Amino acid sequence: MRAILLARPSLARIASNILHRPVYLGSHAQFHSGPPSQGLPKVAHCGPYPARTHTCGSLSAADHGSRVVLSGWLLNKRKGKNFSFFPLRDSTGTIQLIVDPLLSESLSEVPVESVVSIHGVVQLRPPEARRQGSGGDIDVNITQFTLLNPASAALPFVPSGHNLPNEDFRLRHRYLDLRRSALADNLKKRSQVAHIIRNILRDLDFLDVETPILLRSSPEGAKEFLVPAQAKDSERPRFYALAQSPQQPKQLLICSGGVDRYYQIARCFRDEGGRKDRQPEFTQVDLEMAFVSWGPDARNAADGWRMGGGQVRDVVEKIIRFVWQDVKGIALPERFKVMTYQEAMMRFGSDKPDTRFGLEIVNLSKELDSRPQETVEAIIIRKRDEPQFLAASHKCPLEPGVERFAITQANLQQWYHYPTAAINEALNVVPGDTLFISRRSRILSGGSTALGRQRSALLQTALEEKTYVLPEAPHFLWITEFPLFGPDTEGDRKICSTHHPFTAPMAEDIGTLYNGDPQMVRGQHYDLVLNGVEIGGGSVRVHDAKMQDFIFTQILQLSEKEREPFSHLLGALRSGAPPHGGIALGFDRLMAILCDSPSIRDVIAFPKASSGNDLLFESPGNVEESVLKDYNLAPFTVSKQ
Repeated sequence: MRAILLARPSLARIASNILHRPVYLGSHAQFHSGPPSQGLPKVAHCGPYPARTHTCGSLSAADHGSRVVLSGWLLNKRKGKNFSFFPLRDSTGTIQLIVDPLLSESLSEVPVESVVSIHGVVQLRPPEARRQGSGGDIDVNITQFTLLNPASAALPFVPSGHNLPNEDFRLRHRYLDLRRSALADNLKKRSQVAHIIRNILRDLDFLDVETPILLRSSPEGAKEFLVPAQAKDSERPRFYALAQSPQQPKQLLICSGGVDRYYQIARCFRDEGGRKDRQPEFTQVDLEMAFVSWGPDARNAADGWRMGGGQVRDVVEKIIRFVWQDVKGIALPERFKVMTYQEAMMRFGSDKPDTRFGLEIVNLSKELDSRPQETVEAIIIRKRDEPQFLAASHKCPLEPGVERFAITQANLQQWYHYPTAAINEALNVVPGDTLFISRRSRILSGGSTALGRQRSALLQTALEEKTYVLPEAPHFLWITEFPLFGPDTEGDRKICSTHHPFTAPMAEDIGTLYNGDPQMVRGQHYDLVLNGVEIGGGSVRVHDAKMQDFIFTQILQLSEKEREPFSHLLGALRSGAPPHGGIALGFDRLMAILCDSPSIRDVIAFPKASSGNDLLFESPGNVEESVLKDYNLAPFTVSKQ
């Protein structure tokens, strides 16, 4: 502090100057020439005030000696030996204000989180007080201030404080929570990434086209949000459905021939409960392209991409590489690895495997008794090879259908349900190893197996025990050749589309599709996975109207009424539709990963709570019965038994 004091006039001179200079004190721009301790009006300033010359985050040592006007939110005072220090924050950063004792009396009366405008002079900190980061080597010595709007002394919580309330409480007061730099920085990064994506797609001749949000209800996916339309007196209620995705509109755009490459940063809606990676309203980067291939080209076939859609892959990888370079400063490989659904499920037990760690699944069907339609598989944790997972192997909860066998010297000759000497030799099992064994259907389906879920649980336990640290490098992976159809586990149909009913089959499997074995048909469907999280999915589409109608009627066995919402799509396909395909990238998930956030709620300005409710706007809410009558709707009353 000695260097600062030497650069200033004496305290007596400071006091004298304060008594005779104007000090902004807030309401109606009153100027006071007396001591500022006579009481500060706690009302909003509704009149002219000085325009700011800088933002808090823009100041640097190069501004030393400059007179500045700043506006922002006043934070908690810190008292020094001769002066007081007040942080001032705006959306660009925080700067420290130095306030002399007399002016400090007035500023101390201002409630924390109030909005003020200050005049001052930028000065360098002494060398020993400087720190890294924006504004870390300077202070602003203030000469006057205006109270623009006082904050309540009884705020629900102080966002600049250390003891924050729970997330639901903060969501109820999101306008305060967004003052925290962690959330504000996430929104800035989100805007930055959206700008990068738009620039890349514009340079690649994509058109940004808005598609309808109010559509018709259809049976193609998750539960929809319904929006009633006003009805005539005798008319049955009619409803729009909020778009789950722009799937049909974007295909129709490509079928029109008027748009060759479409994109949209689209708002989408699904009526499903909120989770850490789900919201009822969410954002996706939506792409569709005409004339995508129906088979591999030389560039894509070289690394295992054995289907069409290579052009979509090229665009997405370019977007991701640019984003990671600009935002994270990380240079990603030119091409991302490719793995088929079958390989991913057999090696990792998941259709979105986390390949940052090992614990690969091995097939033990030859070593252990298995039935004809059954596969026996295991995860072997070897004491000599995976010591970091040994503690986790004993503490990790077991998934249903998984057995754990800890090998000791005592049970070495029979750790399974029968003598195991031959198995020990075949697998090179020794005391100290642990095996997790499970049986599954030989035909793979769904998103994970019991051992795949066990593998994820082992990782989580090892991370909690701090015996394993994941590598920092991102692991991108394409999963391809998904089954086109699978068992309908949620509805009453025999089979359903695993992606959506517009996904094209692999060219080699078209015969199988028409010959009555749909569950053996592979789709030209691709997912992009990052560190075990699916961040995007897409496919080559069916462009043959006859094939699309066959899928609707013969495979999915949709009734005439269920097919009706797709009549316009079939009409477009009959009108000369080009081969086409696309993808949707989950923008919220992508941003959560880029911001190192465990929840997508941290990267959305006004998210819903985990319950799916909006705690800030208190939605959904009830409406008056008179409003319902305009839609020919009435309240539903549950009769009490």
